[in-house]
Amino acid sequence: MQIMTEKTELVPNSLEGFDVPAAIDRMLGREDLWWEALCLFLQHFANWEAEWSAAQGDDAAERRCVHALRSGAANVGANQVSCAAAVLEELLLVRLSGKAVMIPPSVRGYLRDCWRTAHGAAAQANYRYCLKMAG
Repeated sequence: MQIMTEKTELVPNSLEGFDVPAAIDRMLGREDLWWEALCLFLQHFANWEAEWSAAQGDDAAERRCVHALRSGAANVGANQVSCAAAVLEELLLVRLSGKAVMIPPSVRGYLRDCWRTAHGAAAQANYRYCLKMAG
């Protein structure tokens, strides 16, 4: 694998649901690390929505699933997903502490929508990147 340490045209200026420049800054300005992290994010969370759906009803399992996404999303700059996951994770933690709290369907719905938007945008960006690298 070729390591790119110079700025290139391959990193999208904007990506829906992402703060790409901030994520790259956290990676010491190395675009290659961001692409690698994005690829790992796509691979690791490929079945996330189905796993999350299966975990609902078990607060501890759902919390683990949501926590993993929150952390992974923050790493690649998918801030909307990370923030939406943080809200749900906090509600699940309150429930796990023994307090009866209702989780509004809109909280899960918003996370699902953010996830789908970010995952789709990331997959398209990764596809375009692979095409440019191959060409």
